[in-house]
Amino acid sequence: MNNFTRSYEKILETLQSIESTMNFRNQIRKPKLSDIELIAIDLTSEFIGVDSERDLFRKLPDNLNSRV
Repeated sequence: MNNFTRSYEKILETLQSIESTMNFRNQIRKPKLSDIELIAIDLTSEFIGVDSERDLFRKLPDNLNSRV
């Protein structure tokens, strides 16, 4: 879990340095996670080698799992 969190934070930091916009579309309700955070979760799961969404939600740290 610690590796997931560390990798997620590094990928999120890199994405934020490339693109300053957190959400790409205006939405009526405030989402729990920004678009860039969702992209970072997806890239982190691919980097770690998580094959399915079910496995991803098992490996997702509690601080991110409660927000999803």
